[in-house]
Amino acid sequence: MSGRTPIETTRTGRSSTAGLSRRRLLAGAAGAAALAAALPGYAALPEPGDDLTGRLTYLVTDGERTLIDIAVERDLGILSISAVNPGVDVWIPGPERLVTLPTAQVLPEHERRGIIVNLAEFRLYYFPTPAAQPIVHTIGIGRDGFSTPLGPTSVVRKQANPTWYPTESTRADRPDLPSVVPSGPDNPLGLFALYLGFPTYLIHGTNKPYGVGRRVSRGCIRMYPSGVASLFQQVPVGTPVRIMNDPIKLGWSAGELYIEVHPDTEQFDELEVDYRFTKKPPPDVAPRIIAKAGAEANRLAWDVIERELVNRQGIPVQITRPVMANAESRSRSSIPSGFTGLY
Repeated sequence: MSGRTPIETTRTGRSSTAGLSRRRLLAGAAGAAALAAALPGYAALPEPGDDLTGRLTYLVTDGERTLIDIAVERDLGILSISAVNPGVDVWIPGPERLVTLPTAQVLPEHERRGIIVNLAEFRLYYFPTPAAQPIVHTIGIGRDGFSTPLGPTSVVRKQANPTWYPTESTRADRPDLPSVVPSGPDNPLGLFALYLGFPTYLIHGTNKPYGVGRRVSRGCIRMYPSGVASLFQQVPVGTPVRIMNDPIKLGWSAGELYIEVHPDTEQFDELEVDYRFTKKPPPDVAPRIIAKAGAEANRLAWDVIERELVNRQGIPVQITRPVMANAESRSRSSIPSGFTGLY
């Protein structure tokens, strides 16, 4: 287990609350670091590399800025923030609240080449080279009835200041739309667009950034203006793109296995309304986890696995017990007799 704790604590801005309260919250962040270093399932994340990237960060709210402001500023998804901070009002989080930011990820389980879009986590990963750490961006995806095609494709062309040609179905839903929308503040494609091999599907910016990190598009992949501007400059035409939809990811780092589980579609819809979701029985992924663990399957912490498959926080959680764990912990690493947590 890494001895370095992946916690960075910042404040959202000026606060009028007494310094003592602030120090207590910062001490709480340090306490979270100590807890992370001691407990399976809340372990300190390793240095970036292997199958993990980034590191968890925390912030102390100031009572003035919303978490939606923070999401836009830091290229994060507001629903992803709610998943790891259930019950916190994203519009009025209140002052001096310690909030976890989902800024660490298990990498998608696919060849690290070009762009990987994982709809289930509202994220896009760009690998400049297979060995490079990815550049991670939040995306907005299709709402009910407007899915994005899955599978391999590529960037077939790029366009700055794109013109939007609404499809017939879009204009049927919105008869007020013209047949052509030129570049400008009314253009929903924003300032940059990457056209995919899937006809009519794009990766593009937006003139409504609060829709990023949510299910609001007609199937296209939206990005924050700053994110798509950066991606546009970095990605050449011909770059391979893989679109997947995997809410559960597994990955190794520093000799430990991690899981990252995201809410399902219904739960994300609940987060939109109540900032929390109804928990469900865990899915049957035990064979997949055992296969990923391989020779280290005897170290799997099934209590931690079951908890995370239910809680679906959307952050990496260590699911192997340390090699030097005591005999009692090792005995709990096997699936217990009568275990019904995995259906």
